[in-house]
Amino acid sequence: MLRSTTTALATVLLASGAFAQNMEITKSGSRDGMIASSDTFTGTAYVEPVFSNQDPFVVNGGKVTFLPGARSHWHTHPAGQVLIVTDGTGWVQEEGQEKQVMQAGDVVWCPPDVKHWHGATDGTAVTHYAIQQFEDGENVVWMEPVTDAQYGAPAE
Repeated sequence: MLRSTTTALATVLLASGAFAQNMEITKSGSRDGMIASSDTFTGTAYVEPVFSNQDPFVVNGGKVTFLPGARSHWHTHPAGQVLIVTDGTGWVQEEGQEKQVMQAGDVVWCPPDVKHWHGATDGTAVTHYAIQQFEDGENVVWMEPVTDAQYGAPAE
């Protein structure tokens, strides 16, 4: 009886595809990056996709390196965003708040629909991983550029 139950369970699991998926390793240096578009960034930023939105994992992530003076435009994320700073020093700002310093080792959480920008300082580069979840097929809403006056305001 035990043997037939085990065989039946194994058959159901195999038929359902429960064992059909395998782990996937993407080797470092195998992902093609690109210089970020001036439609969404000011200055020079290099964007390297790290992982894409693939059901059932409805998030994507990218590694972004901003050269000194580079920054994103203002934007929001329908389901929020996490930034994991890995190298350098940068700035991040929520609309209506003071600009803040972010450094290697810092983790920044930006709640859903909060207008913000992030990037390098005027004298140092910064690299971070940006991770955002999709909501209704969308993960970012791009807005206007950060002005030089907004960017140059003192950091907290």
